[in-house]
Amino acid sequence: MGIRVRFAPSPTGPLHIGGARSALFNYLWARKNKGTFIVRSEDTDLERSSRESEHNILEALRWLNIHWNEGIEAGGEHGPYRQTDRLDLYRDYTDKLLNSGHAYYCYCTEEELEQERQALIANGESPRYLGKCRHLTSEQRVAFETKGRKPVVRFRVPEGQAIHIKDQVRGDVVFESDGIGDYVIVKSDGIPTYNFAVVVDDTTMNITHVIRGEEHLSNTPRQVLIYQALGLSVPEFAHISLILNTEGGKMSKRDGDTAVMDYQKKGYLPEAIINFIALLGWAPSGEEEFYTLDELAEVFSLDRVSKSPAVFDIQKLNYINAHYIKEALPERLAELALPYVQEMDILPQGERSAEQQQWFISFIEAISEKITYLAEVKDYIHYFYGDVPLESEGEAIEVLKGEQVPVVLALFREKVREAELLSGATVKVLLKQMTKELKLGGKLVYMPVRVALTGQMHGPELYDVIPLLGLENVLKRLEVTE
Repeated sequence: MGIRVRFAPSPTGPLHIGGARSALFNYLWARKNKGTFIVRSEDTDLERSSRESEHNILEALRWLNIHWNEGIEAGGEHGPYRQTDRLDLYRDYTDKLLNSGHAYYCYCTEEELEQERQALIANGESPRYLGKCRHLTSEQRVAFETKGRKPVVRFRVPEGQAIHIKDQVRGDVVFESDGIGDYVIVKSDGIPTYNFAVVVDDTTMNITHVIRGEEHLSNTPRQVLIYQALGLSVPEFAHISLILNTEGGKMSKRDGDTAVMDYQKKGYLPEAIINFIALLGWAPSGEEEFYTLDELAEVFSLDRVSKSPAVFDIQKLNYINAHYIKEALPERLAELALPYVQEMDILPQGERSAEQQQWFISFIEAISEKITYLAEVKDYIHYFYGDVPLESEGEAIEVLKGEQVPVVLALFREKVREAELLSGATVKVLLKQMTKELKLGGKLVYMPVRVALTGQMHGPELYDVIPLLGLENVLKRLEVTE
C-alpha cells in the first residue's frame, strides 16, 4: 500500500487559509510520493455543519486546483466519506472498546462534572475526569438508567504511561497519560467525538500520514491510546505550525480576510494563493520564490516544514499576486476582471462586440503592471473610459494654472485631431513633437495634458490612456478643462 493522506474539514464555515494550507501540504505529499489524497467531511457537529459549507469548501479546493483522488463526490472503496453516514461503523468500534474494557459508560451529569472541574482548579490541578463511573456495577447502571440518565462512553486512560508521538516536524513529543483523564468518545446522543471518529476514519481508510495543524497536537495522545487499545498500527504524524499575523497573534478577521474565497472575490489568482500558502511554514532548499503547483509537488518535503509559526504577510501575498498578474495572459485577466467593471455599469452585462472586448483586453494590458489584485481595476477604469475626467484637486488644479497650459492644450488638441490613428506609438511621437515645437521641458507639456485628461498628476502612461479614450472622449475631456 502506498502513501495515503487526507484532508478532513468540518463543514461549519468557509475554507480558511490555515485549512487550505493543510489541504495543500497533504496534496503535495501525496503527489510527491505517487500516493492517494482523500477529502472527507467531519460533519458530526450537527448544529453548525451544513451541506452548503461543505460545497463551499470543495469549490474553494477546486478553485485552488487541489483535486482529490478519493472522497466526497469522487467516491472510492473506503466510503462513505461523511461522518454522519458512518455511525454504524463507529458503533462497531465502540462495542469493541466496551467489550475489551477500554471504555465504559458514564452517567455523570453536567453539574457533577462542573463541580469536579472547579474543585480541581481550586487545588491548582488540571481539569480532568477523575473516573467516578469507572467501576460501576450493572445494578448501579440500571439505577441510573431508571432515573432517565443517558450515558456517554468514556475511554479508560491507562495510568502512569508515557505516550510517545513520533512527529515528522516536531520530533519525539511525549505526553503523560495521568494528565489526560478519561475522555468522552461517544456523546449521550450516540454521536462520536472527534478524537474517536478520526481514529476510526483514518484506520478504515488506511491513512499512512496525518498532516495537520499544530492545534491538533494535544489531541494526538488521546488518538494514539485508541489505536493501541484497538490493536491498530499508528499512522505517521506531522503537525504544521500555526499561522500568525504580523504582530505575532493568531490570525483573525481583524487582520483582514481569512477565508480563501474572500481572496477569489477580490481577484487574487489561485496560483498566487497556492504559491503564498506553500511558503507559510515550508522553506524550499533554494532561493526561488515562485513555484507552480507542479513544481511544488516535485520539491515539497516534510523535512523542510518548520516548527516555528508562519507569518501571514499581506504585502508578501500582494507581491506574489502582482507577479502572477504580470505573467498571465491579458485575455484571461480580462475575463476575470470583467465583473468588477460591470459592477460600475461600464461595459454591457451580456454579449460584447469584438471591439468592446479588444478595448477591455487593451485596458487590462495597460494596467497589469500597476495592480496587485483584479478588483483594483475599478480604481483605474476612469482614466480610460468616458468623456469626463476625474475631478482635479490640490496640486493638480495648480498644474492647469501654468502660463504655458493654454498653448500646450491648444496644440495637443490640434495634434490629436490631425492624427490618422491614435495608437500608443503615434501618441509618443505626438507628445515629443510638442516639446520640440513649444521648446518646453517634457514635464511642462506632459503634466498639463495628463491633468486635463485624467484629473490626476499620476497614473497610467499617457500613451496607454489616450488611445483607449479615443478621439471623441479626449476632445470632450479637454472641453471640461477649458
